[in-house]
Amino acid sequence: MTRNSSSRSTDTAGSVRVRGARENNLKNVDVDIPRNAFVVFTGISGSGKSSLAFGTIYAESQRRYLESVAPYARRLIQQAGTPEVEAIECLPPAVALQQQRGAVNVRSSVGSVTTLSSLVRMLYSRTGAYPPGQPMLYAEDFSPNTVEGACPTCHGIGRVYDVTEQTMVPDDSLSIRDRAIASWPPAWHGQNLRDILVSMGYDVDRPWRDLPQKDRDWILYTEETPTVPVYPGLTPEQTRVAIRRGMEPGYQGTFTGARRYVLDTFANTKSALMKKRVSQYIIGRDCPTCDGKRLKRAALSVTFEGLDIAALGDLSLLKLREVMRPAAQGDYGRDGAATAILDKDAREAAVAERVAAGGSAHKAAPDVRRTPNMSEEKVVAAQRLAADLIERINPLIDLGLGYLSLDRATPTLSSGELQRLRLATQLSSQLFGVVYVLDEPSAGLHPADGESLLQVLHGLKAAGNSVFVVEHDLDLIAQAEWLVDVGPGAGEGGGRIVYSGPLPGLADVADSVTRRYLFEPPKPPARSPRKPRGWLRLAGVTRNNLRDLDVGFPLGCFTAVTGVSGSGKSSLVAQALPDLVSAGLGTAPPVAEESDTDPLLDAAPEATRGRTATGMDDIRRIIEVDQKPIGRTPRSNLATYTGLFDHVRKLFAATPEAKKRRYGAGRFSFNVAGGRCPTCEGEGFMMVELLFLPSVYAPCSTCHGSRYNAETLEIEWRGKNIAEVLAMRVDQARDFFDSEPQIARALTVLQEIGLGYLKLGQPATELSGGEAQRIKLATELQRVQRGQTLYVLDEPTSGLHPADVDRLMRQLQGLVDAGNTVVIVEHDMRAVAQTDWVIDLGPGAGEEGGRIVAEGTPREVAKAKDSKTAPYLAAAL
Repeated sequence: MTRNSSSRSTDTAGSVRVRGARENNLKNVDVDIPRNAFVVFTGISGSGKSSLAFGTIYAESQRRYLESVAPYARRLIQQAGTPEVEAIECLPPAVALQQQRGAVNVRSSVGSVTTLSSLVRMLYSRTGAYPPGQPMLYAEDFSPNTVEGACPTCHGIGRVYDVTEQTMVPDDSLSIRDRAIASWPPAWHGQNLRDILVSMGYDVDRPWRDLPQKDRDWILYTEETPTVPVYPGLTPEQTRVAIRRGMEPGYQGTFTGARRYVLDTFANTKSALMKKRVSQYIIGRDCPTCDGKRLKRAALSVTFEGLDIAALGDLSLLKLREVMRPAAQGDYGRDGAATAILDKDAREAAVAERVAAGGSAHKAAPDVRRTPNMSEEKVVAAQRLAADLIERINPLIDLGLGYLSLDRATPTLSSGELQRLRLATQLSSQLFGVVYVLDEPSAGLHPADGESLLQVLHGLKAAGNSVFVVEHDLDLIAQAEWLVDVGPGAGEGGGRIVYSGPLPGLADVADSVTRRYLFEPPKPPARSPRKPRGWLRLAGVTRNNLRDLDVGFPLGCFTAVTGVSGSGKSSLVAQALPDLVSAGLGTAPPVAEESDTDPLLDAAPEATRGRTATGMDDIRRIIEVDQKPIGRTPRSNLATYTGLFDHVRKLFAATPEAKKRRYGAGRFSFNVAGGRCPTCEGEGFMMVELLFLPSVYAPCSTCHGSRYNAETLEIEWRGKNIAEVLAMRVDQARDFFDSEPQIARALTVLQEIGLGYLKLGQPATELSGGEAQRIKLATELQRVQRGQTLYVLDEPTSGLHPADVDRLMRQLQGLVDAGNTVVIVEHDMRAVAQTDWVIDLGPGAGEEGGRIVAEGTPREVAKAKDSKTAPYLAAAL
């Protein structure tokens, strides 16, 4: 592609011109991408697609926009940074719809992300049925995120902190002296509180359960802080004698109740360790004032179609649409419902209430009349608002999200669900001339919902926008007007433009891996479904939308669980199955990775009900391989997680020079003092806070990014120091450690599973969910297989190119061949076609799902008449 000026006037008229892009693994890329078109970026995992679409095009667009924003406002925006690119011409404003979860925020919900909650609040304010004499409320009075609307007890969270006797005293057979009150501080402070109780006459040697209830309650819950003389080291009898005789005490001690100590420490301590310690004694429970509904009582007294706003927010979007239809047709309130239309006295009462609450007296209610029945004004208002709600809900339902509710918290959503919520919301924004950059919008989407997704994308384009999509789904790729294929390989083997042009032209590009799957799709390997050696049968499974379900999984086979989004697949495979099997094994169910969430937000998860009826004799253990991060900090990386770094460090410690200097394996860890760089403490970089601009991460000036001090880097193994080994990609390292079986085995598995492009020291924070899942799977695969293990994976092909899916399937088939059982949740029909058994759930989502629609071999399920999965599976066979 030339850069001469003669072509510039024509090229730039309808194209974004990228020149010299070097972000991540991009190799000085030049490419022209048409505007006002549906453009798809393809390539195998790690080829550089996202680096071009998001890291370069979107990041540069955002940078230019932010230059026009006031510096103070810039501090409030999470910025994408400055991309490594020579020039980008004719670049419109860009909107990124990524699969990023963002910060966990209990106040963020489906309603707030889609802005539907604002319409609902206006609906209740203007057209809700109020109790007699109730002043009219404003829209903000129905929001738990405003002072006007929030419950005064829980401040709109819906939950309150609680510290119970059970949490503070886990073992009531112990005495106070034996530390029955576990929530009290350790060491001297705890002993001090026990000595104070002795001085106050409490029996610290009786079992806690035998103490009078009033004594127990006072010790735990009192807000009093009495100061008394303390005689440390004396027995209770000696202390009583000393007090009677007026002996000089060791000191004056002030008592603090156990509950008050926990809450005060949690709220005020600057020590992360101390906060973590006391948080284990704190639980969250529903607020007793609002019953967990987050709003003040006045707001909850207003109804629409017989529902308060919290009850309406709990409805699925499908049910919400049905509730709104009568009002949208002008039928609301015809039955004589109460009205919010105010007379003069009521208006004055509303103003007085607002002033008393600290609000403004100038926001008076509208001057309208009170009528015994629904007024025409309210009917018209309800019709307009309800119709608008339905119009905004329809795209969400079309995208397969009808099972969600407005009050569903966003931290409970998958990244794919979040992206589709944002995508549907953009339809109502009516932006023009924008580049929408999307990250695999088909992720987690059943093929039956793919057509609706395409309609939404074409709707954005028809509104005068450009749609740039990073995608692996072949059906969606086939609809592209323009294709940018990046590769041909991953990591160092990628980063080049293999092809850029209309879709048909890719057929002639031999270097493209994508071409083979689009134009010469390989059929699944010919194999007869395995015969089960037995059945793991679950009976009466009840979890989320699963209700008293009986289901069987063939042992020694590969099973796929399919169904539309929200049909109950994850509830069955990722929740109920591990819970019940773990109970059958007599072990605790798999525990989620340690969380930093506030205990206030830790609502008790729904318990799985049901039992394992047969098959437990054939299962020795269960392994869940999910897409959660392998670590929350850059100090966790591929090498440390897989365990191969332990062997690498031992190799360096065994070198003659290391032995001479008495360096142990710990010397070669960047996570502990000794061998790491003292300036950056093993981070390898230093952050420079620029306030108005994105923070800059510069290589450490001492170690220059190596993470280690100079003395450690002097030790070499086969001509490489430890930092140079961490900088190697898996493919390079496999050859370098060819003579070390333990290391080579781990690297070989990583290669075979399609992660050869990753660096050994690749930080966990830079890995996608799919990469994290494959690293976990590789860690398991490198172990010696003993059979009789149940492997559970939730959408393992998510985020993978078809070529990488084929690699993954070979590994999973190998697990089954070794005598194990594999169960996956899956939407990719090419993968489903390669399994032995299919369980299709549905027929719909939410309450319309949770049932087995069809089960059998892939060919048998492909013929099922009532299955939405069947026609797509048939096409893949």
